[in-house]
This record gives sequence, structure tokens and C-alpha cells, in this order.
Amino acid sequence: MSHQNTRGDNLSAMTTAWSAMTRGFLRTATAANRAAVSAMLPSVDGENGQEGERVSPPIPSIDYSDLDWQFDRTVDDPDGISVGDTVTFEKAITDNDVRAFAAVSGDTNRLHLDEEFAADTRFGERIVHGTLASGLISAALARLPGLTIYLSQDLEFSGPVGIGDRVSARVEIVENLGNDQYRLETVVRNEDADSTVIDGEAVVLIDDLPDE
Repeated sequence: MSHQNTRGDNLSAMTTAWSAMTRGFLRTATAANRAAVSAMLPSVDGENGQEGERVSPPIPSIDYSDLDWQFDRTVDDPDGISVGDTVTFEKAITDNDVRAFAAVSGDTNRLHLDEEFAADTRFGERIVHGTLASGLISAALARLPGLTIYLSQDLEFSGPVGIGDRVSARVEIVENLGNDQYRLETVVRNEDADSTVIDGEAVVLIDDLPDE
């Protein structure tokens, strides 16, 4: 066998091995991604009560979710919404969130952006914009089945949220107002501090989703 053929055989073997390794890596990465996404999604019970295949919840908002976000709800069908149904949404509010909100909203209060300035305030540190923290209520409402339209919101702030704190918003339907309108109790909690930071009430209209 010539030296040239030997080199060709070696190169072919290396190429085959590299291709196999690459395919294996891609399969592993794809499986990991699927596992991470499926961990967020509810499962359907299989036979004998065992956990079955995980399925995507029937809610368009999940398409835009981040893997760090969590939500839970008691109703999946818009026609089944009733008093007592709840949705909870939870995420950590990061420094990037705060700075992006300041840029988008124009609220550049130094209390939210300047460490040295905030250290001399009653809070002793930078805190999250109140409107940003209350915005998690909108995130919870977006996960009600159907198309949720905000009509009104009353809020009372009772405590701060620090940068990086994990925050949850819980909405509960407390009254059916008719004409697809509902009154809800809205509560935002700082989970790291184990305290309620916002109380309030909202009124929403829940429309049917447009045909896709």
C-alpha cells in the first residue's frame, strides 16, 4: 500500500470519527434543551396514574417565555373560568431588567440605578422600580386562558424589591362581572424576603383568541 493511500485512509477515519462525535454532541445538546423546556410544561398522566408525555399548555404567551420563569394556573379553558381560579407567575428581577426598564420607560430615578446614591437612602441599596415589580401582575394575567385585556388596576405598595430578588405575582378571580369581565385580587410577593410588597385589585376583559 502506498504512503499516499495510507494518509488517505487515516484522514477518512478521522473524518468519520469527527462526524460521529459531532452527531453525538448535537443529539446530547438537543436532548438537554428539550429536557429544560419540558421541565416547564405540564404533563399528561399515562396509564395507571404514571406520568405521561409532557405537552405544551394551550397558551400562546408561553412561546415567549424564559426558562427561568415559572407559572401555574388552575384553569386551561376560557369557557371554564370561574370565581376562585388563580394564576401565579414568578421570576427574579435582575439588574439587566431594571436598567432596560429605566431605558424604555424613561424612569431614571437614581434610587434604581446608582449604588452610591441608593446606599444613603432609607433602603440602603438600589431597589426595583415599583412599576416594574407590579408589571409581574400583567405577566400573570397574560397566562389566563383566552386574550386578557386590562381595564383597570388599583395598587398599594408596602415594601421594596431588591435587585436580583425573586418575585411572584398571584391573581385570583373574585367576581364575574358579566360580559366576559372579571374582578381579580392581585398580590405581588418578594419570595426572598417572604413578604407581600404589593396588594391590589384589577378588572379585566377576557376575549376569545383570534383564529390562527
